[in-house]
Amino acid sequence: MTGTPTPAPAVRLASPASRLPSLTGLRWVAALLVFGFHAGTMGIIAEPGHQAVMDWFFTLGLSGVQFFFILSGFVLVWSARPTDTRRAFWRRRVAKIWPSHVVLWAAALAVAAWFADPVGRGVALENLFLLQAWDPRPGYFYSINTVSWSLSCEFFFYLCLPLALPFIRRARPWALWAVVVAVPLLILALWPAQALVPEESRWWFTQVFPPVRSLEFWMGVAAAELMRRGRWRGPGLPVASLVFVATWVVAAQWVRAELWAALLSMAYILVIAAAADADVRGRRSPWRSRPMIWLGEVSFAFYLVHVLVMITVLRLTGDWGAGFTGWWGVAVVLGFLLVNLALAGLLHRFVETPMMRLLTPRRTARATPQGADAAGERPGAPGPAAGERGNVVPRPRPADPQADHRPTYVDSR
Repeated sequence: MTGTPTPAPAVRLASPASRLPSLTGLRWVAALLVFGFHAGTMGIIAEPGHQAVMDWFFTLGLSGVQFFFILSGFVLVWSARPTDTRRAFWRRRVAKIWPSHVVLWAAALAVAAWFADPVGRGVALENLFLLQAWDPRPGYFYSINTVSWSLSCEFFFYLCLPLALPFIRRARPWALWAVVVAVPLLILALWPAQALVPEESRWWFTQVFPPVRSLEFWMGVAAAELMRRGRWRGPGLPVASLVFVATWVVAAQWVRAELWAALLSMAYILVIAAAADADVRGRRSPWRSRPMIWLGEVSFAFYLVHVLVMITVLRLTGDWGAGFTGWWGVAVVLGFLLVNLALAGLLHRFVETPMMRLLTPRRTARATPQGADAAGERPGAPGPAAGERGNVVPRPRPADPQADHRPTYVDSR
């Protein structure tokens, strides 16, 4: 971005840019985890044995949002244009997220009107302009289309990054490593720190408050800058994937609530960095097949629609809170998965993509010395809040239910 200092000559910077299709596929995995968590907490499956399996796989599924936040920081730093302006960056981010959000905001208000659910004007306006994550009052931060609280956090991250990027480019490697190491410890420290917050606001403080949730974003930022300079040291994709699976199983089964988010943040950053490195170096990756790339491209739209669709259908059919016996519960969950995918594909095709083309600033140059386009940075391509098919990164030199969410950091109930 304009005014970004040139790194010290001693630092080996990247040369030509490459795409990161593996991060697109991984983004779908994160979206699927969030979907599974919400489907599990809605009580769709009445059969205890089937519900137990659902819980085993998706009990930590809400941490998929944690993955999104880390990935956003990683991609945006790796793909930052040295000649970009802050205004152009902010305009692209608004063009990527806000139009689809407005569509779901309007749809959620229509559903509320159909069921005669009261919606205050202040709640609606806060949600429309993505300010709700700053409001600790119950019924405000989870409101309208409840999942949009994370977009409110993302907007805060996007506002901060262009202001912080000059300092990030000048930071010493040890300082960047300190951020990567410190974030899991700070997440862990939220457990005792919440005692300083009024009890009724502790959930909001640990789960929703944008400065707190930005810890994950800055972790991705620091890791990306280290990789950009060729200073990242981490396992390859096969080992990183095994570490993630092992961490997930251990955290889900045996780790106390105040520990698992910190552990997963480390596992996520290892997988993200390893997948990016595999793509840049042309190594094998299971996440960049054509179906996985498409799923990743529509994952942002899928995330926006899934809770509203499931709750609306269950209320219309009278099955909200009742559950389905036998294999019907599993069938209904799979049906919701397919319906949400179809709606997400439509939203991506007819809202997200054309609005990016319409609202994104035109490029003034075809390439830059240290990298080219980022995912979602060119008209019509999905951005870091959704799929990452368009990610272009430097090539290193070889060397709610509203009250039923489980914690991302701590169990404050």
